[in-house]
Amino acid sequence: MRVLKRSIVGVALASALALAPLAAAAETLSDALVSAYRSSGLLEQRRALLRAQDEGVAIAVAATRPAFNYALSGNWRMTETTLATVTAATAAATLSSSLTIYDFGRSQLNIDLARENVMMARDTLVSVEQQVLLRAVSAFLDVRSAHETAMLQANNVRVITEELRAARDRFEVGEITQTDVSLAEAALAAARSSEAAARGQLMIAREEYKAAVGHYPNGLQVPPAAPMTARSLDEAKSLARTRHPDVLSAQRSVKVAEISTEIARRGMYPTVTANTSVARNFVSGPDNTTASVGVSVSGPIYQGGRLSALYRQARAQVEASRAALHVSVQGVEQSVANAWAQLAVATASLQATDQQIRASTVALRGAREEATLGARTTLEVLTFEQDLLDAQANRITAQSNQYLAIYNLLSAMGLLTVEHLKLGIATYDPEAYYNAVKGAPVFDISPQGERLDSMLEALGRK
Repeated sequence: MRVLKRSIVGVALASALALAPLAAAAETLSDALVSAYRSSGLLEQRRALLRAQDEGVAIAVAATRPAFNYALSGNWRMTETTLATVTAATAAATLSSSLTIYDFGRSQLNIDLARENVMMARDTLVSVEQQVLLRAVSAFLDVRSAHETAMLQANNVRVITEELRAARDRFEVGEITQTDVSLAEAALAAARSSEAAARGQLMIAREEYKAAVGHYPNGLQVPPAAPMTARSLDEAKSLARTRHPDVLSAQRSVKVAEISTEIARRGMYPTVTANTSVARNFVSGPDNTTASVGVSVSGPIYQGGRLSALYRQARAQVEASRAALHVSVQGVEQSVANAWAQLAVATASLQATDQQIRASTVALRGAREEATLGARTTLEVLTFEQDLLDAQANRITAQSNQYLAIYNLLSAMGLLTVEHLKLGIATYDPEAYYNAVKGAPVFDISPQGERLDSMLEALGRK
């Protein structure tokens, strides 16, 4: 039990030293955000998924180009009769090609569909970026709040320890009773329990920081001045409707559904295809070469109602996407309003706790002076001390809530990005890979590949 207690105290002490405000290598909030952006596995996953969507454009473009195929075959045959045994060997090589000449615009619609999917994936990437950065902000503030709370509880233990020592001295001279001493002892036990809980919360906050940022906190500085948000709630909602990635993604989803509907409608039309082939036959006798060029028209006549069902299904999906867009806008506006209200509450709470701390400090000072004169009991002094402690703890929470509410508001507005926060680091460029593959190159490494590699290396994720 003593070993466990020493271990816990040691970890808590190490945490306190690591979070000392005057630490030489103290991290800023910007440092934490940069580290979270660079080390996020979730962002790396979304970037890979975006590159997969980029290849969808290449696949759609490739469908508009001629396709060439080859075929090689060989055959050996033996025929045995009563008169003789005859053997024959044949071989053939065929080169064929096909090209869609006209399909009523379905190929171009498929390219447009793939591009919209790319843009939707980019919006999703921005949304994930906001989640990663907001989690880092929350983890940063939680560690600082937990550290300040732990230090506050430790100081409270020291204060009550002195109160208990004074109570015992006064009991020895008969100024107070054993009841007063017992009350001080109970208060000290409760304070130690609160201190242990605060240390445990600090350990939990450190682990969340590591998960969100990529490493344990190494001395966290006081957060800088909060970034600007909006001058009014209406302005914040207006920005959210035009900038939030979830709204933009929902708008893309509607466009995707509309294009899919048109593709389904044109799927009932015929397709004109050009075909060419050259075949060379190698046989026991003279060789021969055959070449052919042709144009074919093909299309559905009756599919059992399948094509009509696909078209109706696509139209229903358009309606669903439009409804989802409406829901997305409502949700974003609600998030903005909630964040705005939380900011107002946190600001008012911070102002109230400041007043409470000033009043509680004056009241505690007076109670202690009155206690020395016998006008106050030990219990009353301890009550005043608890009031001051509660006010100080509430201020820590209110200050953290105020700062977090500002970043929640930025996130709800769609502005919590590395670019908007001006963190000054190399960011992932979604255009780089897209430009490298949108023309459906036949080689594996494009000329733009070196640029992409250097960008990934700058992000520290190569």
